[in-house]
Amino acid sequence: MKKTLTLIFSAITLTLSSVVSAADLIDYPDGYRFWAHVKSMTIHEGHPLANPFLGIHHVYANRLALDGLKSGSYRDGAIFVFDQFKSNASGNASAEGDRVLIGVMVKDSQRFTKTNGWGYEGWAGNSRSNRLVNDGGVSCHSCHTQQKQNDYVFSQWRE
Repeated sequence: MKKTLTLIFSAITLTLSSVVSAADLIDYPDGYRFWAHVKSMTIHEGHPLANPFLGIHHVYANRLALDGLKSGSYRDGAIFVFDQFKSNASGNASAEGDRVLIGVMVKDSQRFTKTNGWGYEGWAGNSRSNRLVNDGGVSCHSCHTQQKQNDYVFSQWRE
């Protein structure tokens, strides 16, 4: 009986934690390629973030994120998208290969208190359902803490 109650309690706890975390889910960023393109970069072998971010990256910002880049202060609703591709080298040039992932960073100071007001999500390849973030964005944010002076954003405004 005790074992059965423990299993039932565990199932209820898992169900409730799924319901609670569902409130923190971030929507797929439809139309992000029409937002402002902030920067592109390539991470090569040997870079500390090569695993898992080896390849070509493009960063996009919605209007609020773009305003934040310019002012240094981000309002709720600011969204960045990190679009990562494999890098296909041929001769003296590199071109985008297959998409590796799409990462999203959303400012919402009420929803994401554990991560200083930023929520994180990722989708594998071209999927809109295969989510990659399963810890509430804590692992993503742990890297972004080195940019605390820039409200946890790596990208910076360039004239």
